[in-house]
Amino acid sequence: MATPVQHDSAVAPTQSAAYEPVVDEQPAGRSKRPIILIVLALVLLIGGYFGYQRYQFGQTHEETDDAQVEGDVYPVLPRVGGPVLEVKVDDNMPVKKGDVLVVLDPSDYQQRVNAAQAALAAAQANVIAARAAVGTASANVRTAQATIGVSDANRARLQKDLKRSEFLRKEDIIPQSDYDAVQANLRSTTAQRATAQEQVSVARQQVTAAQQQVAVAEAVVKQRQADLDNAQLQLSYTTIKAPADGTVSKKGVQPGQVVGPGQQLFGIVASSRTWVIANFKETQLENMRVGQPVSVEVDAYPHEEFTGKIESLSAATGARFALLPPDNASGNFVKVTQRVPVKIVLDKVDPEHPLRAGMSVTATVATK
Repeated sequence: MATPVQHDSAVAPTQSAAYEPVVDEQPAGRSKRPIILIVLALVLLIGGYFGYQRYQFGQTHEETDDAQVEGDVYPVLPRVGGPVLEVKVDDNMPVKKGDVLVVLDPSDYQQRVNAAQAALAAAQANVIAARAAVGTASANVRTAQATIGVSDANRARLQKDLKRSEFLRKEDIIPQSDYDAVQANLRSTTAQRATAQEQVSVARQQVTAAQQQVAVAEAVVKQRQADLDNAQLQLSYTTIKAPADGTVSKKGVQPGQVVGPGQQLFGIVASSRTWVIANFKETQLENMRVGQPVSVEVDAYPHEEFTGKIESLSAATGARFALLPPDNASGNFVKVTQRVPVKIVLDKVDPEHPLRAGMSVTATVATK
């Protein structure tokens, strides 16, 4: 009868336990390491690809986020002062060119117009009177000239009478008294002619003076007409109209308020044309030229892209136009990279995504 072989229970389990973990760990370690290396390699390749693309993009493009949308803003300023009777607009209200915005009290200016009209009428009456004086003086000249003619005719007749009287007196046909009377009449007629000649000279001087009075009166009429035109112009300024199409912004006037000339009442932002002012660093301008294409990203429309082109580059840096321009000759000098404004015009206007003055944008210029 065979005897069963007995194994040492203390030794067998120990060997089995020591053997099994070694078999399980080695395949797991060998399977994870290649996956990690592959993932790492892919990450490096993708990162390198995008990095190279970014490098290439940076070599041919210049970008800045120091840019904003600009537009025409027309300040509404009264040219005359006075109380405000009516304000016909409100904030953010669209207006057309020529629309009435504000009406000032016209009473004082209407009174000036009335006074100017009365002064003009008086000046015109003076012109009529001066012209009548010219007519009177001219009539006096003609009267004096007619008197001279009469005197000449009488003198010629009396001279003939004197010759006849001399003959008759020699023949003792007429008495001496008749002869003396003819001589006296001839001397009187001669004196009358001299007087009439002087009257002609005086009358002509009166005509010249009257004509000068007409010129003065006509000059006064022109002055009064200019005063009337100015008064009417001032009156027209009491109605303030829109200088252009746009939208009312920052309204600061109310009915009853007394305003003065040059006081800004509000602004009108023109909506027909906008552009972008991008402030590029001076180190970015080497290859930048007028006409280069520009891509514009507006913060308000992150999913929209606008295109345009460079219209012009400023002739000076922005610091030159500051209220207190920097003076590098005074104090300690610290070199600061300056920025130059670049004007960018957009290719088209998108009514669905209107651009408003002051919006922040990012501009990218394709320099090559």
